Amino acid sequence: MDAETRTGHEVDVTGIMERIPHRYPFLLIDKVVDIQPGESATGIKNVSVNEPFFEGHFPGHPIMPGVLIVEAMAQTAAIVVIEALEDTASDKLVYFMSIDSARFRKPVLPGHTLKLEVVKEHGRGKVWRFKGTAKSEGTVMAEAVFTAMIVDQAD
Repeated sequence: MDAETRTGHEVDVTGIMERIPHRYPFLLIDKVVDIQPGESATGIKNVSVNEPFFEGHFPGHPIMPGVLIVEAMAQTAAIVVIEALEDTASDKLVYFMSIDSARFRKPVLPGHTLKLEVVKEHGRGKVWRFKGTAKSEGTVMAEAVFTAMIVDQAD
């Protein structure tokens, strides 16, 4: 199946784990929808009070850490990249290089469903730049621009 045939498809959590190495408690997306390989996608994160980070952030007032929201955006972006690489992706990893223009607009709380919209701004070779927006019920909760590098797992 080529990238054009797969445009707009979705990947469930099992498919995510086949594509990226993240696992509990650091797998921060539950599903990826509307995938445009090499261009954009929307990750879905159902935020539960059972998340391990809520125990310490903050006791009695649970708020999802902003850095984990950005990480969830990056995991969504990794799916965009891996889907574009298709058959050559099995030995690749996607690493953060930079995070720019991060803004945290509203606290993300247990019970929120985050829609993590990521769009490629630039991508050529091993370096890709994305703009990410995290929304809950249409309200922007956070946004960031980030850059990732594709590397061989052996490196």
